Amino acid sequence: MTNSNSNSNSYISITQKPISIKLKASKTTNSFHYKLPSPHRFSRYFVPFLSIWALLSISQVYFSPLPCPHYLQCLRPDPHTTTNDEFWTWAQSGVTAVKPCLDFTDSYVNESRTPFYKRYMMVVVSGGLNQQRNQIIDAVVIARILRAVLVAPILQVNQIWGDDSEFGDIFDISHFKETLKHDVKVVSSLPATHLTRRRIKAPLMPFNAGEEWVHTNYGEDKLDKKSVLILRGFDSRLAKNLTSDLQKLRCKVAFEALRFQPWIEELAERFVRRMREEGPYVALHLRLEKDVWVRTGCHSGLGSEADEVVERERALKPRLLTSRSKLTPRRRYLAGLCPLNANEISWVLKGLGASRKTRIYWAGGEPFGGRDALQPLRADYAKLFNKWSLARPRELDGFKRKPSILAAIDYQVCLKSQLFVASHGGNMARSLQGHRTYLGYGKPIRPNKRQLVRLFLNTTLTHHEIRRKIKQIHIEPSDSASILLTNKDDVIAYPAHHCMCTQ
Repeated sequence: MTNSNSNSNSYISITQKPISIKLKASKTTNSFHYKLPSPHRFSRYFVPFLSIWALLSISQVYFSPLPCPHYLQCLRPDPHTTTNDEFWTWAQSGVTAVKPCLDFTDSYVNESRTPFYKRYMMVVVSGGLNQQRNQIIDAVVIARILRAVLVAPILQVNQIWGDDSEFGDIFDISHFKETLKHDVKVVSSLPATHLTRRRIKAPLMPFNAGEEWVHTNYGEDKLDKKSVLILRGFDSRLAKNLTSDLQKLRCKVAFEALRFQPWIEELAERFVRRMREEGPYVALHLRLEKDVWVRTGCHSGLGSEADEVVERERALKPRLLTSRSKLTPRRRYLAGLCPLNANEISWVLKGLGASRKTRIYWAGGEPFGGRDALQPLRADYAKLFNKWSLARPRELDGFKRKPSILAAIDYQVCLKSQLFVASHGGNMARSLQGHRTYLGYGKPIRPNKRQLVRLFLNTTLTHHEIRRKIKQIHIEPSDSASILLTNKDDVIAYPAHHCMCTQ
């Protein structure tokens, strides 16, 4: 990393009078005076030098690389990155021979040329921002299967925060419509001709429902010109292993069509610039909120009093426990089912090779335990920031009750980082992993928690050995052949096989 003082200005000082330097002569020679050139004489050399420098600067502007396609928010090489820094070289290495490749089949393209049915479908999506994104992606796929017109999704009011943001408040709806115009017709609202039409409450979609199930239960028998199909409660229920065309459509929605409102992206970009002031940065998604510890059935590592608080809340609301199994917190931890706490994340970063001067942006809500929860991480990495610490006065005023907007800012800053690490996975980590792969950005790291736990509990290993093994278990093949052969059905997290190809 470069020194922050490297940006300070340098000046050439020219005095108003010639400088005389009196040299002491030897005994065998006469004394003499030596004069430096006058300002007039100096300018004959200095002015041409300035002209050449200006021409070179202009040429860099006119001959800069061409911009990326409209949907690719290109991550430019950071000018502060030092070529001999092993950590950043490794963190920014990617698969340059692979690019987005949405080559739909001829039958899909031909079907897209036929008029859309005058059947309208409305969807109500719930949860946090990234959970809503997943449902919007599947809603577009379902509308394509049915050849229905999709009304802009309705975002259910967040019951915890009371966030009443609408689709158009968060996402660029004009861009959404334009990007998908050959795949699915999207309208902002239900036409007046259908306001009084019969509403059909669709049957609840089972888990792993495929294309045939959608046709059978939501097709022509249920959805016609005289009715409006309303879907809700379909989160993570549409099958992951759909046809190749529908998998590509998922990628198109997730990584090209779902763009945040321009003002949100501009605000996030300010934070990105501030994070890059001293060079590249690492982004962390920390799942340290109180509800996360309650839902996972894990201990936070903050001591017995904190554990008792979580246990009491879990006993009062047993339905919040994500897994209904009877595993104890200890057994969950050993199975790699718990979020990494701040101390463990610090170990991961040190193992990957991040120096103490590394700048880190952490995304997420208020950690359970407040500042104390982050102290182990801050002790090793003093340059630790989040959106609140980066914000200028009044820059985020009015957003404390708008978690969707705050989550969108976090998403964008994490997306543009040189290295992204998630402490527990989840919808945001899954989306960012796939999005960064699709755009060819720096590495996303999914910590192998089961193996990490074994390292942390092994008292026979030295600190050096732990760090070496952490790096070893997180080095993955990065050649284009191995990436494209990773045939995983979850294209939002693993888009390479269906949605990318060699250049």
